[in-house]
Amino acid sequence: MPFLPTLSTFFILLSAILVAIGWMFISKGKAKEHKKVMIAAAISAILFFIIYMSRTIFVGNTSFGGPADLEIYYTIFLIFHIVLATTGAIFGIVTLILAFKRKIKKHRKIGPLTAIIWFFTAITGIMVYLFLYILFDVGETTNLFRAIWGF
Repeated sequence: MPFLPTLSTFFILLSAILVAIGWMFISKGKAKEHKKVMIAAAISAILFFIIYMSRTIFVGNTSFGGPADLEIYYTIFLIFHIVLATTGAIFGIVTLILAFKRKIKKHRKIGPLTAIIWFFTAITGIMVYLFLYILFDVGETTNLFRAIWGF
């Protein structure tokens, strides 16, 4: 399933592009268009997450295949990305809930911050993809079940 990392990376990039378009719509006062695009962005992010988790559970995670002296820097960068992604997902869920509950004042406060976190999440996620699959040799992929239970 070598296409799954590319597919999941596509969906995270698409979600960031849609967030940018949604931000543009709301800045022009086009609330209906904003809502549609932001829902599409959320769906794209959910598709990313489903593909990523399915691959992680059933195929495994790919280790860094680049030079050993760069591995520590990659690991630090990966941890930064994971913290950003987790924070972005939490902010995204809260922002969506506020919008659907029509708590627009709070939504307007947190929305721009959520978008900025999401842009950095997408950028660092794409960089992780480039490090693992494009710029360096692909590292070993270990199945989650094998990694935990040894089979």
